[in-house]
Amino acid sequence: MDPGRLSSLLAPWLGAGAAYTAVADGVRGLALDGRLPVGARVPSERALAAALGVSRTTVSAAYDVLRSEGYLRSAHGAGSRVALPSSGSPVERPDVDPGGEREPEGVLDLTMAALPAPAAVLDAVTAASADLPLQLAHHGMHAFGLPVLRDAVARHLSARGLATTPEQVLVTSGALQGWNLLLRALSRPGQRALVEQPTYPAVVDAVRAHHVRPVALPLGEAGWELPASPAGRRSMAQAVLAHVTPDAQNPTGLVQDDDQRVELLSALSGGPGGNPVVAVDETFADLVAPEEAQTPLAALAEARRGDEVVTLGSVGKSFWAGLRVGWVRASPELVSRLAQVRAGLDITSPVLDQLVTVHLLARAPELLAERRTLLSERRAGMLAALAAGVPDWTVRPAQAGLVLWVGLPTPSATQLVSHALDLGVRLVPGPRFTVDGTGDRWLRLPLTVAPEDAPALVSVLREARARAVASAPTSRTPARWTA
Repeated sequence: MDPGRLSSLLAPWLGAGAAYTAVADGVRGLALDGRLPVGARVPSERALAAALGVSRTTVSAAYDVLRSEGYLRSAHGAGSRVALPSSGSPVERPDVDPGGEREPEGVLDLTMAALPAPAAVLDAVTAASADLPLQLAHHGMHAFGLPVLRDAVARHLSARGLATTPEQVLVTSGALQGWNLLLRALSRPGQRALVEQPTYPAVVDAVRAHHVRPVALPLGEAGWELPASPAGRRSMAQAVLAHVTPDAQNPTGLVQDDDQRVELLSALSGGPGGNPVVAVDETFADLVAPEEAQTPLAALAEARRGDEVVTLGSVGKSFWAGLRVGWVRASPELVSRLAQVRAGLDITSPVLDQLVTVHLLARAPELLAERRTLLSERRAGMLAALAAGVPDWTVRPAQAGLVLWVGLPTPSATQLVSHALDLGVRLVPGPRFTVDGTGDRWLRLPLTVAPEDAPALVSVLREARARAVASAPTSRTPARWTA
């Protein structure tokens, strides 16, 4: 990592206590938050000392502390790299499957960031059923999706500022299937895919399932932390694919402004083997208030360069997760290629679900306004409950979306989640959202709890945290299931 970049990241830790302790605390904290990826090379003692304006002895003492704790590993001639304390085996995911343990009855399941269906879904099903007889005279196998739905998606995206034709739309079984199709069509084992850290766990799971190497793009409090050095940006651009969620990022809820989007596109340009295909996941984009919405990333890309930027979308978060309908918006050539790849999987999406989606998209402005109002009320209620019940916890300023990214004073999220399950609440700890198992100071809290129930939930979290800090016994193992 560039010494100047690490120096700026360490700034919040400096100025309190012994200088070497502050540097060690900063590197340790950045590693545990995943902002210094495991395996990243830290600057030499001399280079970091110069960047920080301290003596080399100070940095040397800090590095010695970090090595003794297992947060740095050094090899002669290879420098020092970020690590996590372990028994020497590869970092394991701390949230393995429960293994058949019995759980308390009436568990509040917060592993899913999804809302119940609005009443309009039933209306849409009724209307779609009336349309179905027109489809029954045909085979029902539409490799690219029902033409009427491709038209509706194209209009929906165009209304958001991304001019789209039906030929650019492939209907899928959700945005995640679109990401899997891209990996299947465009990547080869051993290549790299750039993913945000933290990010939705299934994004990383899909990368690994295709034997592609996930490379982390860290997110800090201010957003996407792009490499400052040309070498760092060249490394980013060497990825064959990049997955980004600039609209209500999951799990942080951040919205990337237009300037940041242009900077991101610039950072992904200039790779020696060609620029990566950028997959823009807009699963949560419709939940961003119109006055806060930014220019779609694909629209900015098409205005400034000719490289492929693909848009992934879904109605799962906007309307109802039980409707497994999404889309890929790309060039007609890539759409055809992805349709051919899909032919070896599930071929096409159910006709009735597609017809239901057509009717929901026709009412999108009205329904999405109701959704955003509901989430705004729940976000305010949860924030108030957290501020009152656990004032020493950190809450990232989520701008939109269905979740809050909540930080604990010290790393213990995995233990907290285990104790929370004993108390009747199922959660997912921060490491599940990272590439390398870091982030154990963070929890994702879905906004699926009514405002009046938020204080009771926070009381459970506070008790679970107290048990974790006290190292109380528990045999619970956090579930991997996350949605």
